[in-house]
Amino acid sequence: MAAKASAFASFFSKDKTFRPKKRFDVGTMKYSLHKQANASLNAGIDLKEVVKLPPGEDVNDWIAVHVVDFFNRINLLYGTVCENCTEQSCPTMSGGPKYEYHWCDGDRYKRPTALPAPQYISLLMEWAESQINNENIFPVTVGVPFPKNYLQSCKKILTRLFRVFVHVYIHHFDKLVAIGAEAHINTCYKHFYYFVTEYNLVDKKELEPLRDMTERICH
Repeated sequence: MAAKASAFASFFSKDKTFRPKKRFDVGTMKYSLHKQANASLNAGIDLKEVVKLPPGEDVNDWIAVHVVDFFNRINLLYGTVCENCTEQSCPTMSGGPKYEYHWCDGDRYKRPTALPAPQYISLLMEWAESQINNENIFPVTVGVPFPKNYLQSCKKILTRLFRVFVHVYIHHFDKLVAIGAEAHINTCYKHFYYFVTEYNLVDKKELEPLRDMTERICH
């Protein structure tokens, strides 16, 4: 077990993110919230409590911080298995035989299109990053209000990021176990699940593919 943990730590120390990370500027309010959220998470506090809005903070800022953090964490998570997720091993973006996801972005793919999992996830991450970096959706200037479609945009990003959890858990969990990452991904997933259910950011039907596992690990 120690060898597995060492291999896992070594892998992450190389900072093998699937796509460039989005970071908050030091000194900003969102950076402070980001540090507060991570400090609570690292302290081993009950994850159901960690996701609750801190007193006096704006819920939209709190959600923005978590959307970015989940984007980064899920990037990192997928980076641990991407070498095993190929067009040959994963010709569709699926979560077992019952669930298959088709890509549509209204631009290059105007209609839902079946794609191999690595291509789907690459497009998803590029799209999510462009959404997060769009200051018309995620304003960074103090005093600039969030747009009316802000929560809807967050819901779409988080719903699509959840699909990466689905694919990785169902098709690549053995790889995560092999490198000793099982506890880490379970913590990441529980944090994500408690957050999106606390603020109703992902529809229950979208959570269905991992329902049995969620009932086991999220009490």
